[in-house]
Amino acid sequence: MKLTEAPEIVNWPETHYVFIEKVGPFMSSAPEAWNSAHPLVPAIAKHNTITGYMSLYKRGPKIYRAGFSLAAAPQQLPEGLEYTSFHGGKFSRFVLRGPFSDLPAASERVFEIVSEKGIDMRDDFCIEHYLTDPDNTPEDQTITHILIPTA
Repeated sequence: MKLTEAPEIVNWPETHYVFIEKVGPFMSSAPEAWNSAHPLVPAIAKHNTITGYMSLYKRGPKIYRAGFSLAAAPQQLPEGLEYTSFHGGKFSRFVLRGPFSDLPAASERVFEIVSEKGIDMRDDFCIEHYLTDPDNTPEDQTITHILIPTA
């Protein structure tokens, strides 16, 4: 697994975000959320500009949101999607290079590093920001930012 072990502090901007939310263990809720969200992309893109794919999640309670950042507040969303203007803020960013199948282990390692380094987390959503399209990018070159809300 190719994961940076030294986080970079970044400021995430306010983001227009549409999503499907699932609650429960991430190993089941994450795939369920994405399996519901992906088919909605053409309908979202018909009236909106999608600027990225990302998930927001909280470990306790286990809330997982699979969704898309938009260039502006959404117009004519398909049924089943929720919208929020995610406020962003200060985050500790870790970078994973490799397949999405490495994400569970990478996330666990990130939280170990946060604990080991005494990084002060604020009560907010963590972010997985998918920088590359797995349909057009070899699996070993896929890049995901894992961002931890930092006080």
